[in-house]
Amino acid sequence: MKLEFHHINFVSEDVDRLHRFYTEVLGLADVPVQSFPRPDATDSSGYDGKIRFATDGAMQMHLAHKDLGVAFRNGGVINPVERGHIAFRTDDIEAFKALLDAQSIPYSDYGTAFAAEWHQVFFHDPEGNVIEVHQAVA
Repeated sequence: MKLEFHHINFVSEDVDRLHRFYTEVLGLADVPVQSFPRPDATDSSGYDGKIRFATDGAMQMHLAHKDLGVAFRNGGVINPVERGHIAFRTDDIEAFKALLDAQSIPYSDYGTAFAAEWHQVFFHDPEGNVIEVHQAVA
């Protein structure tokens, strides 16, 4: 099972202001939102908050509207857009979930509820920081 750093997610009440900072001040390149397909959100699944993306060419920034109700609406516990998170990509999400289970680390498995092309799980590190691990799905 491989694991590699993928992105940092910051949340904000003003996503455009945050995006302007990272693109205009720090010089990151905009990533068109169309590059990140999302399923339609419903009353009980998904996330329809504004998201913008930026990159230095290797690492991504995902800038999302803060939403304190995402976990509740999706039947999960861990909210990835309450305080933001860091994300890693794996090539075997099932093996990674087995590792979390073996270590008795609870997680929220949101599948593809937030990203049409990624199976995502979220959990906390020992200090309470939110961590995402996802696998690209076809």
